[in-house]
This record gives sequence, structure tokens and C-alpha cells, in this order.
Amino acid sequence: MNSSVSALPLSLDSANEALTLRLPSSLQLKQQLPLSNALSRQVAAHRQAVRAILNGKDQRLLVIVGPCSIHDPESAIEYAGKLARLAEDVSDEMLLVMRAYVEKPRTTVGWKGLAYDPHLDGSDDMAGGLTMSRTLMLEMISLGLPVATELLQPMAAGYFDDLLGWVAIGARTTESQIHREMASGLSMPVGFKNGTDGGAAVAVDAMRSAAHPHRHFGVDSQGHPAIIQTPGNPDTHLVLRGGHQGPNYDRDSVASIHADLKRLNIPSRIMIDCSHANSGKDPLRQPAVFNEVFEQRLHGDRSLIGMMLESHLFEGCQPLSGSLRYGVSITDGCLGFSATERLLLDAARRLGAKARA
Repeated sequence: MNSSVSALPLSLDSANEALTLRLPSSLQLKQQLPLSNALSRQVAAHRQAVRAILNGKDQRLLVIVGPCSIHDPESAIEYAGKLARLAEDVSDEMLLVMRAYVEKPRTTVGWKGLAYDPHLDGSDDMAGGLTMSRTLMLEMISLGLPVATELLQPMAAGYFDDLLGWVAIGARTTESQIHREMASGLSMPVGFKNGTDGGAAVAVDAMRSAAHPHRHFGVDSQGHPAIIQTPGNPDTHLVLRGGHQGPNYDRDSVASIHADLKRLNIPSRIMIDCSHANSGKDPLRQPAVFNEVFEQRLHGDRSLIGMMLESHLFEGCQPLSGSLRYGVSITDGCLGFSATERLLLDAARRLGAKARA
């Protein structure tokens, strides 16, 4: 997939010897790869469906599912096609939203995602990466899928914010004032992950901050520095992903967080990330986590509004190299699609049986 919106030539900042390369504005990319009126209405409907689940008006289970990160457009679209068919099969009991993660946080160094290095070779063709990311998301939406991503770099958000049905703010950035301000201006529901220590206090503070209007420094759609005024986002919720001390999806952990949210008069809307510390970073343990949380939900805990699964065409992960296996993650390990399908079909069957009982 070739980029047709290119970056401008490199220049050298003599003050600090930093190389700079001007990117196209988010408006330019959106004009080149527009969202049609029909798909715009579809995205709005997807966002409203997620809101209805958060607010208890829709009793379906929200499931954010897909690759840990997208590195290969071909396998991503194949996965999206399979997920679109599965989403239709379980639509009475679940709303499936595809993970389209094109940015990856790094503690030190490493591959930063499709938007940064789409050719996987360290060339960092970010203009091409942004174009490829938007193109892929448009294709996924065309299949009827809601699309989700983690917004890591606020300046990148404007290149695909009109396509997203749901957004995550990650464990490393939930504490960031900049990300809280950004979330307060987003038009879709936002899930804040608990901090890497496993505690929910940072994410709860983020939800409270994002609910309020802000004025902050930013960049407008034409790439100019701007003062951004946001209305506040009422559609935030908590995502529990475990922490350094272990998982936090068990009944006692959830009950403790319920109590904290109630004390602060914050709606108790909780999603469980079945990966990361909750699964001990073992992707094949995700179904066990999912099923334990699912039992809590079946036994009446309606605040458990959704779950997140890392899933690709095939299970496991592989190091970034010159010879990659098709459909296998190059970041965190994933559950294979066949196991994901069995897990979600079984859960949908149980939800349907309970509704009919």
C-alpha cells in the first residue's frame, strides 16, 4: 500500500541539530481519504450503541477484540472480514468492536506501530503510516465494524478521530494531563486503563478530569498551533488491566473498585482487559479470564459492561524480522481467531439462554 500524501523535505534545526520533516495536515489526509456520508452515519450509530451499553440502555456485552497491534494490512483485513461475520452472528448478545491499534507505547525503544513505521524497517515513513492507517480503518468500517484504537500521540489523533467508535487511553498515559484534555474533546466513548501499579485511582481521576471542559494548547486541522476548547466527555469508563502486583479482575478487586466509584459518585462502568497483567502476559489464559469475569456478569454484576481480547488470525507472537509468519502478532502474544470465535460464540449462547430463561 503506497502513500500518496507525502512529507515535505527534511530540514536541519541548527539550534539543536534536530532533523524535521513536515507532515501533511490532518485536514489534507481527510480530504484525500474522506469518510462518506453513509459511513459517517454508521460511525455515529456505532458510538451511540457503545454509549447505550455504558448507560445500561442496551444490555449487550461490549467486546473490544483484535490484534495487539496491526503491522500487516493484508492479515488485518482478513481478520476484519472474519470478525464482521462473527459480529453478525452474535449481534443480539454482543457488540464486537475491532481493535485497530496503529500506535504502540514503548518503555524504552522498539517498533512504535504502523502509523510510525509502516514498512517495518526503521525508515519511519510516518506520512505513509498515517495514510495506511486511515485507509485500513476505512476498509474495516466498510465491512460494518466499529473500530477502536489507543490514542497515544495527541497530534496523530486528528488523522483518524472521525473513524473511531471507541478509544482507549493506555496505562502509561492515563495520568497525563495532555491525554485527559484530549479525551475531554473526543466525540466517542473513552476507556481509561488503570495505572501500571494496578490501582484504579489514576484512571478515576482521569475520568473526572475528562468529564469537564478544558482550554488547552493544541493543533488545528490545518496543522497550526491553536487554543482548543473542549466540551467535556460524559462517556468515559474504567478499563482494568491488572498491574505489577498481579490481576485485578477478580470479584474482590471489582467490588473494591465499585465502592470507590460509588463514594466519588462516578457511574460504575467497568471493562476488563483479559490480556496484560490480568493474564500474566500469557495470551492463552485470556479465555480463563474472560470466563471468570463472564460468570460475575451472569450472576448479576451489570457494571461489568465489557471485555477486551487480544486476538489475531493465529496465536502467539513473533519477533520483528525479515521473515514474518502471516497473521501472527509482532508485539504482545494473541489468541488465535478460531479460539476467539469459540469463546465468543459460547458466551453469546449462554447470554441468549439466560435472556430466554
